[in-house]
Amino acid sequence: MALLFVTRRAKANAGQALGIYHICCNLKPGTEDLAFVAAVRGYLDRLQGEQQLVSYRITRRKLGLAPDGLKEFHLMLEFDDLSQLDGAFATAAARRDPIEELHAAVFGKVAEASFALYRDFPDKVRTELGANHD
Repeated sequence: MALLFVTRRAKANAGQALGIYHICCNLKPGTEDLAFVAAVRGYLDRLQGEQQLVSYRITRRKLGLAPDGLKEFHLMLEFDDLSQLDGAFATAAARRDPIEELHAAVFGKVAEASFALYRDFPDKVRTELGANHD
């Protein structure tokens, strides 16, 4: 079964191709949903403030409607390119505060997660069919 994830583009980057990192997760038993969202916002707002992330969305499955295997929460993180994504990963991997504390506050609440990386298509690498290939 194919899944289509659609994200709204940040107004400042309208028309620009973006890489979209998807995180689907369930929370640990007893974790408050709003506490999780507050932790995610704290972490991602910090990355965004440091220009390591263009924008993000937090969504939650509604009415239990989803194919088997999809999790309760879906986070979509938009990056200008792979180097910006790599920079965000490097910041998290360094495990230094304040980012480490913010990162731990999020993932300490997650029971299981899956990840995917998508891109707007076509992008700079691939142009639409019939376009001039100079």
